[in-house]
Amino acid sequence: MTDMPNNRGTLRVWITAGLMLLAAVTVVARAVNLQVMETEFLQSQGEARYLREVSVPTVRGSILDRNGEPLAVSTPVESVWAHPGELLQAADHIPMLASLLDADAEDMERRLTQRANREFVWLRRQLNPDLAEKIRELEIPGVFLQREYRRFYPTGEVSAQVLGFTNIDDVGQEGLELAYNDWLQGRPGAKRVIKDRFGRVVQNVELIREASPGRDLKLTVDRRLQYLAFRDLKTTVMEYGARSGSVVVLDVDSGEILAMVNYPSYNPNAATRIPSEGLRNRAMTDVLEPGSVMKPFAVAAAMEAGIAQRDMVVDTSPGVINVSGHDIRDVRDYGELTVEQILTKSSNVGVVQLVLSMDARHLWSMYSRFGFGSVAGTGFPGESAGVLRDYERWRKLEQATLAYGYGLSVTPLQLARAMGAIADRGRLRQPTFMADSDNPPHSVLDPNLAQELVGMLETVTGPEGTGQAARVEGYRVAGKTGTSRKAAAGAYGDRYVASFAGFAPVSDPELVAVVVVNDPSGEEYYGGQIAAPLFSDVMAAGLRLFNVPPDDPGLLMARVEEPHE
Repeated sequence: MTDMPNNRGTLRVWITAGLMLLAAVTVVARAVNLQVMETEFLQSQGEARYLREVSVPTVRGSILDRNGEPLAVSTPVESVWAHPGELLQAADHIPMLASLLDADAEDMERRLTQRANREFVWLRRQLNPDLAEKIRELEIPGVFLQREYRRFYPTGEVSAQVLGFTNIDDVGQEGLELAYNDWLQGRPGAKRVIKDRFGRVVQNVELIREASPGRDLKLTVDRRLQYLAFRDLKTTVMEYGARSGSVVVLDVDSGEILAMVNYPSYNPNAATRIPSEGLRNRAMTDVLEPGSVMKPFAVAAAMEAGIAQRDMVVDTSPGVINVSGHDIRDVRDYGELTVEQILTKSSNVGVVQLVLSMDARHLWSMYSRFGFGSVAGTGFPGESAGVLRDYERWRKLEQATLAYGYGLSVTPLQLARAMGAIADRGRLRQPTFMADSDNPPHSVLDPNLAQELVGMLETVTGPEGTGQAARVEGYRVAGKTGTSRKAAAGAYGDRYVASFAGFAPVSDPELVAVVVVNDPSGEEYYGGQIAAPLFSDVMAAGLRLFNVPPDDPGLLMARVEEPHE
């Protein structure tokens, strides 16, 4: 009887030991299963908690001038972001971080709290390198730096309206940056990485998609001429207290745009502070009534129609002509003028008589053939077609005013294109910004008539002409002045647009330029007083930069021998 308790105790010991042994075997078996049989599963589960797909930034293509000089480039920069939850756990670092970022600490903490359920919040984009390094050295929990690219424009305000700018995500917003955004932008890549609990990449796992960099864009613009034209334009606008101005320079033989500048301008490197007044590329988007710059095309129409010849005499006395109850005047009574002298003296009365002698349709055809009333076709955003009403809607007075540049609207680029066609023996080309473009001309005027017009326009810069100030030392220059009143509230007031359109050298035209100065203040406002000297400076710079040989050495020697004041 006394052995029964002992037997029971021994049984309990064996049962307990057996259970413990079984548990130990189970644990070991499970461990072996996890470590050996299910290693891949566990590893994938662990990595899933730290595995992230991240973007691989790509660089935007550069914009280059005709000589390969940079006009727009993308440079690597750092941007700072935060994991709100982690940073809020180290909230004592927020004041120091906010101070570095020139931000309000309370606003930053409030913003992070509102986004506490997110894993990513931008704090500041595109930092300067010194600031990025200071933030990196702090090693604040939940704060990280990420590589991006920032657009930089070496020429600043000089080329701003042509190039445009990109937003903070490097997407084109204006100008050529917008027009060729798909070409320049490229495509970002993607990869999977493992990040530690601090958000740092510890292992690159897989490349999902390679980054494709943007392609470079090579322009016809010459950076040197662009700078010189902008400098001279800015000086002129400021000297005469004008509201704005534009200059366009084209290559006669190709239609390539060598320079296009506007003032006022803006600094595209500070795109958040762009004044609306300087944003537009006025040379292509703004229109003007050109005034007397249109007279060569009106005279061409009369000569083509057979109702005028170069040496035909027109009586402009007494310096005024009445059309439909409206008086059209010259500056003074020029008396009898040849058709050539009508251009030389810029006679409104003379050109109106010629235009009223022809069919309205023929004048419209001439203007239309030279590209007025239609876009030049550069593809530039916002390019204006101007206004040229259908001839069937013209009244007699409108036909008369169209002869000297009122009643239609054109852009400076359209004027440069049309004047270039006269210089190129009647062949019109589509202006282009793109280097190596296929740009065949088409004939809009008989070559002999065009050549005759060239000779007539050269007299405008001669001793008797209105554009003497447009001369360039050593070169024969042809062109036409323009002075037009600006319309306001349905009437023409005492505000003006001064312009000059011309080309050089006359013996073999290489460059054509148009300058427009809008709303000069003061007593001087004629195209021959304001626009012609600016044209001379810009054209002289272009001829020198492109190594165009002088075609009037006698003029060069005469100028050199003149005493300096």
